[in-house]
Amino acid sequence: MPGLYSPGDKLRPLDEQSGKTPESFRTPWRQDYARLIHSPSFRRLQGKTQVFPGHESDFYRNRLTHSLEVAQIAKSIAIRLNATAVEFRSKQNKIEPDIVEFAGLAHDLGHPPFGHNGEEALDECMRDHGGFEGNAQSLRIVTRLEKKIRSPFGESSAFDPEFNDQRYGLNLTYRSLAALLKYDSAIPLRAGDRRKPGVGKGYYFEDKELVRDIKTNVLGTTNHPDKFKTIECSIMDIADDIAYSTYDLEDNFKAGFLTPMGLFALDQDIYASVAQTIIERAKKQYPENEPFFRTIDANFVRRALLEVFQDILFAPTENSISLRGKLEEIQGRVVVASEIQALSRKLIQDGHQRTKFTSGLVQNFLSGIEVVPNRSYPQLHNARLRFETFLFVEVLKNITYYAIIRSPGLQVVEYRGKDIVSAIFQALSAEDGTRLLPNDFRALCKGAPDMIRMRAICDFIAGMTDRYAFEFYGRLYGTNHLTVHKPL
Repeated sequence: MPGLYSPGDKLRPLDEQSGKTPESFRTPWRQDYARLIHSPSFRRLQGKTQVFPGHESDFYRNRLTHSLEVAQIAKSIAIRLNATAVEFRSKQNKIEPDIVEFAGLAHDLGHPPFGHNGEEALDECMRDHGGFEGNAQSLRIVTRLEKKIRSPFGESSAFDPEFNDQRYGLNLTYRSLAALLKYDSAIPLRAGDRRKPGVGKGYYFEDKELVRDIKTNVLGTTNHPDKFKTIECSIMDIADDIAYSTYDLEDNFKAGFLTPMGLFALDQDIYASVAQTIIERAKKQYPENEPFFRTIDANFVRRALLEVFQDILFAPTENSISLRGKLEEIQGRVVVASEIQALSRKLIQDGHQRTKFTSGLVQNFLSGIEVVPNRSYPQLHNARLRFETFLFVEVLKNITYYAIIRSPGLQVVEYRGKDIVSAIFQALSAEDGTRLLPNDFRALCKGAPDMIRMRAICDFIAGMTDRYAFEFYGRLYGTNHLTVHKPL
């Protein structure tokens, strides 16, 4: 069986080593890591919302802190698999933790302002110009938009005379780029050519040649029968799900939107929606378990929640009165349910208890990972959660989505964000609208075909933080005092 890595993994779209001595003290993967964390796109993640807007509290996670947590979890998974999984026992088959960590840090770079509603807005605006999708944008940022490596045609020229894109972004290694390819399909140029409505998952059509080069250098061929998703990418994907399922829930507890007992008093439709979402995801990832799917319903979701929270619900309090005892008293109609709700809320307001709970969940989930080997292409070994662990992760992740993210309070914020993104795009894409762009983006649009002009406008908006999008919208449509001194 071939090894996990080959010389092609270390190559870059643009050869930088001509006439240079390779660094002996730093691997190419560590170079990629350094290029990423010094990039403006990575810094801007601090201004993009995870669940709650950043101005609400300094406690809540943003896209930057979320990415740091995903990277740490992903690296821990890689280290654990290197030590325990038979597929990575030999030295030449060890997973490179630096690549996995890089993927965790970079996976949300393409996340636009205002979350998924911002993504939907940009996709609707670009529906006949290649669409928009966060993962595809992440790949585009590191391969085109970042300004680490200059074009051979000069610093001020992004295109050759035929308008072929000559930018190289961070010029990362092919193996690091492969770690960001979650979906092995090109998004059609026209929305009418998509298989189903809504945001299409994949990479941009104009990146097809780049993706072909990634596959060729990582696998040595593009004619492989399996879906292209490297072991590093699958680990990053697991880490992202674990972070969503635990830390987003912790933020909700801190915000007071949810309590452990409150999770058992949600609308029936929420439990049913969670169950249906789990079934749909399980069909794709665990088809061998299909006979079990019929048991996944609203009651299954509540039972899973009870198992997750039993240690908190039944833990002794400071007065040595356990919540189990309180529940027994309720059954005996000695105390009212409001006392139990208050005790549940008190437990969640205890930062030590809250941290202990989330840390325990992460550790439990880390121990529930398996490897589905690929005998022909070890680069495509698939790390995934064991089915039982998958069910718990999905329950927690989706209960947060349907109970909080889909709640009226957050939906009003996201709806407003979608309206802002759409309005900015409308202004910039109108006739002579590119005059409103900063100089570097205006230069990209000058004389360019419509497809390139629209993509440049989309890139500009997608790179905005939430705050900057609000500010830019205000300068276009608001009534505040105007200024020519603050740069765009």
